[in-house]
Amino acid sequence: MRLLRAFAALLVLSLLVLLLATPARAEEGEWQLTFSAISKLLDNNDNFSRDGRFLVYDTRDTVATGIGGSLAIMKVSITTGLENFVYAPTPVMYGTGGSAPGVAAVSFSPLADETIFIHGPLVSEVPALGFYGTTNRRGGLATGDGAGDIRFLDCRDVTSATTKPGAHRGGSHRHEYSADGKRIGFTYDDHLVTQNARTIGVLIPHAKAPCGVSHWAALLVAVVPTASAKTGDITRAADDSWAGANGLMRAFIGQVKQPDGATMSSLFVADIPADIDITTSDSGTLTTPMTPPKGVTIRRLTNTTAAGIVRGSLDGTRIGYFATPAGGSRQVFLINSKGSDQDPNPDMRPVQATTLEKGATGGLRWHPSGNSIAVISDNGIAAVCVKAGPLFGKAHWLTQHGTSVVAADALVWSRDGTRLAFNRRVPTYDSAGKLVKDAGGNDFRQIFLVNFPDANRNGIADPIE
Repeated sequence: MRLLRAFAALLVLSLLVLLLATPARAEEGEWQLTFSAISKLLDNNDNFSRDGRFLVYDTRDTVATGIGGSLAIMKVSITTGLENFVYAPTPVMYGTGGSAPGVAAVSFSPLADETIFIHGPLVSEVPALGFYGTTNRRGGLATGDGAGDIRFLDCRDVTSATTKPGAHRGGSHRHEYSADGKRIGFTYDDHLVTQNARTIGVLIPHAKAPCGVSHWAALLVAVVPTASAKTGDITRAADDSWAGANGLMRAFIGQVKQPDGATMSSLFVADIPADIDITTSDSGTLTTPMTPPKGVTIRRLTNTTAAGIVRGSLDGTRIGYFATPAGGSRQVFLINSKGSDQDPNPDMRPVQATTLEKGATGGLRWHPSGNSIAVISDNGIAAVCVKAGPLFGKAHWLTQHGTSVVAADALVWSRDGTRLAFNRRVPTYDSAGKLVKDAGGNDFRQIFLVNFPDANRNGIADPIE
């Protein structure tokens, strides 16, 4: 066991560097916001605070690798570059023998100064529950002021013969608020029925939520074990996000059993009624899986290969995903959220949105206006107009790019769409000026920012117009 003292000492030393390295705030081009010898992973979440003043991140790979090795949730001021703790549990354990708790994959609430993130078992719970793992985690909530208080959103019950109604029996992660803050999507791995692969779920506040938590947990997709799957069955669901602001559509990539026995990754939507009775879900037993509540329906949007993380526009009309056109490189495609590649109406079928020379490698994120997307290509970030009309598909590079540039990763728009934050691994130095590496022997992940050139605030990059 190692305590948080070493991590705190590292932060103190790193902050000395910050006193000498105040981040520049460029009007054009990217700039580096953080410099300390602490790994800062944005992890494709909603990291900007509701007022745009802070970014929140996890610290995995600083002193130990992986989510289990993330000892704290932290935030950084956009204007000053000052880093502060949001939540740092004590004691902690990490190393080859096992880790606890493990706190990571954090987002800010769209409504309050609160953060939500993966939280593994407390050290005091390890004798009964075991160490951190993909099937041993839940959603934690901590205020953004660093008070250190924690409460849990979902109940995990792996011992009852019949799982407590509203609980799950595994690990929730990638917790994502709907834009109105009323629902939380999550990805799920079951601890009891291990033949079932990863799937997705939703957390909804409910007065009868078990274990004293605030939210009722329910699955959205009942996956079928690969060994017993029939043609058309979904064997895995993941890479999900909300389409629209109100938590009514959860888009995801589903692995589908094909007639020839192979599986295909396709784009799906889970429709969740506004008035759903979440208590009609079944939390399962020691030997049977959870099942979704009544009223959830699943729609298949593509019968060709699709990849994610998929992203829905804020107005809910379109969903973006990755696919590879014949003879080309991977690009971003868009489809009407009510559409299908089998629809007789061409307007309801997918359309290729990017034609980037080096392809689109990841990081798809919608501008809040719905008129542009940002995507990673050629190690940099491009903004692409997706408003119908003559500018559709036109791209503008927001950052440096090319083979000599360290790859950008984990894009996130500010809530007002005026800038993007992202990660790059870059050389980092301690207070003595010595080059230091993270726990994996790599350059530390630092946070970078770039402003979006949009003087008329129409959601389209000015150089494109």
